[in-house]
Amino acid sequence: MIKEYIKIAIRNLRTRRLRSWLTIIGVIIGIFLIISLLSLSEGLKTAILSQLRMMGKSIVMIYPGNISNMAAIMTGDLQLSDSDIKTIKKTKGVEIVVPVKWKAKVVRYYGKRKTLLIYANQWKEALDVYKNDMGWSLKEGRWPIPGKKEVVVGSLVKEEIFPNLRVGTSLDIDGKKFQIVGILNSVGSKQDDSMIGLDFDIFEHLTGEKKGARFAFAKIHKGVPVEQVVWRIKNNLNKNRKRRKNEEESSFTVLTSEKVSNIVGNIMGLIQAVIIGFASVAIIVGGIGIMNTMYTAVRERTKEIGILKAIGARNRDITNIFLIESGFFGLIGGVGGILLGLVFAKIVEAYFQFHPVFYLKASITPQLICFGLLFSFAIGCISGYLPARNAAKLNPVDALRYE
Repeated sequence: MIKEYIKIAIRNLRTRRLRSWLTIIGVIIGIFLIISLLSLSEGLKTAILSQLRMMGKSIVMIYPGNISNMAAIMTGDLQLSDSDIKTIKKTKGVEIVVPVKWKAKVVRYYGKRKTLLIYANQWKEALDVYKNDMGWSLKEGRWPIPGKKEVVVGSLVKEEIFPNLRVGTSLDIDGKKFQIVGILNSVGSKQDDSMIGLDFDIFEHLTGEKKGARFAFAKIHKGVPVEQVVWRIKNNLNKNRKRRKNEEESSFTVLTSEKVSNIVGNIMGLIQAVIIGFASVAIIVGGIGIMNTMYTAVRERTKEIGILKAIGARNRDITNIFLIESGFFGLIGGVGGILLGLVFAKIVEAYFQFHPVFYLKASITPQLICFGLLFSFAIGCISGYLPARNAAKLNPVDALRYE
């Protein structure tokens, strides 16, 4: 019986092709938004969390300023002073402190010129953290020797920015020669992979920035509770600022990898909820379009309904015929929306593979595709339920007389 219902539904869709496609487009738009944006947001979340997982649980990041003013923290408008860094080093439970600076500089290599971010390291302390806690490794060459004019470059500096770059050659930063001694494997971020690292003291002479740091990594002694040390760092830094009569600046953000992961998870969850909310508006519009089309179909096929009832069709049979037809509107729209959403997500993914922002891989899972299909089919059936019930309740005698 179901097979016959499906045949009738398909025949009616083919009979009114233009109206059918206009109705389906409304569903396509909603499902397209849901699939493309959810896959990209989930991919972004996975990319960020995978980078955070590379950072060991014993590593904390210390930024000047409050986390509520993230723009000021990330742009470097605020800085940790030398006194702040010394205070962090003296905090009980802290094993290693790695202050970090960076600045955009013009880099020349064999006649080619690019503006790249240069970051500073105190190599003796930094290498322990980079290699053992953050998973950094060399693709070629060796690590720089502290105090020497040597640099290590990110993987993209070699692969995209200066394709002819080789270990053992020199590059020019602000008119000063530096020997390239190592090329890093990808660390998971296009920005990090496009940077050049050099010695901390040499960076200060090169840039003229003699004091402070943008932020710092701190490695906690093994076996010491991380949250306890985080509290000590904040407390000691605030006391240090108060002693220096800088109470207005006595706010710091100390982040563990777990805390950052929770923040990212919450933000991405909120973004995904907003995405579903906006896409639902388009889906509702599409559902209203299906309902309108089905009401029109009931009116046009009143006599047909009367004939079906006259030859023995029950109310349930009439309801099923119209429900299956409206379900097809949703299902076809779902298939179209999924295909367009997947294509768009892959185009965005490809874009970020060639532009140095961050690595983004669209998260396309069977669960997401099944959700899109079932959701669109359900929307079609729900939208067609009232018209189907109206059709089923028609009196066969009145229906046969309808003109």
